[in-house]
Amino acid sequence: MSEIAPLDPPRRKRTDEIVDAIKRMIVEHGLGPGDRLPQERDLIAQFSASKGTVREALKSLEVQGLISVRTGPGGGAFIERMSEGRAMSLLSNFLFAKNLTIANIYEMRKVLEPQLAASATPHIDEAGLKRLEAIIGIYDHEPVDQNERWNQRMAELDFHGVVAEYSDNPILAFTCRFLQRLLKDLTIAQDIYVQPEPVSRASGIQHQRDLIAAMRRRDAAAAAVILAEHMSEAEKHMLTLEAKLEDRFLEEVSPARTRKRRSA
Repeated sequence: MSEIAPLDPPRRKRTDEIVDAIKRMIVEHGLGPGDRLPQERDLIAQFSASKGTVREALKSLEVQGLISVRTGPGGGAFIERMSEGRAMSLLSNFLFAKNLTIANIYEMRKVLEPQLAASATPHIDEAGLKRLEAIIGIYDHEPVDQNERWNQRMAELDFHGVVAEYSDNPILAFTCRFLQRLLKDLTIAQDIYVQPEPVSRASGIQHQRDLIAAMRRRDAAAAAVILAEHMSEAEKHMLTLEAKLEDRFLEEVSPARTRKRRSA
């Protein structure tokens, strides 16, 4: 039996090669926001590429948010700092049609948020701990109206965003903040947040106060355990509210369908 010849790797587009080369150049030369890349004619000569190919590569970098191309006198390609918000928006667009669920998000949060708390514990200062205590004050009481109810639910997520600020792992911190943003933007979660049902926060608030105490005494292991319990409880709470909301929707729809059948 003859051996099957290995397939050659697909050849990369010249534009992609130039994009990667420019990224390496930015890192190797220590270029930062506001610095200008070499002029277009210099890039053409450096990469032995056509004007169209170089312009396509620059456009790709601009779409990625890594550079901005300015025209006119003093124009050119300049390094940009991609904001966290833009990066999250791009990721959200990618996930837009993926039918994310609350369970999907909490499956990740249960794993990552305890690690986040542990990584932040050695670095958080008294000012950060005071910020966490102040945030709890936003939702440690029943809301007076729908606006306050919404603000309280957002503040509950903001609490974890502050913890992320003190993590020494930027990938972990970004991912956790992104998951928190997904919960703020997820339609079903938003529907839950505006429901007028009384919400029992006593246990969750106690977890958060225990977390602050553990972080204050620099006990990273305890912080991780507390956050694990908190995330597990938060997941159950959200899924229960989701089920109630879906049941309510079905109850509202069913009578309408019954009336249609009777009138048919």
